[in-house]
Amino acid sequence: MLGLIQSQSDKKSLHRVMDVLLTPEEQEAVASRLAIMRALLNGEASQREIASRFGGSIAKVTRCSNYLKRSDEQNKQVLEANI
Repeated sequence: MLGLIQSQSDKKSLHRVMDVLLTPEEQEAVASRLAIMRALLNGEASQREIASRFGGSIAKVTRCSNYLKRSDEQNKQVLEANI
């Protein structure tokens, strides 16, 4: 699957592949998780405020926060540069 995603040469092709791989609900869940991670990385608000802002559960925000806490600096830099 990673090879398929990496082989796409432009955003339009990547969107087509994502439409095949993910349902609209799954795409929304990924977008929501990325928005939550962006807010956590930016230190914009408390976890409760982030959950309220993005319509997610506090559990989802906590999972994202815990992932970021466990991530090394290189992974955090990749996320910061790409979300």
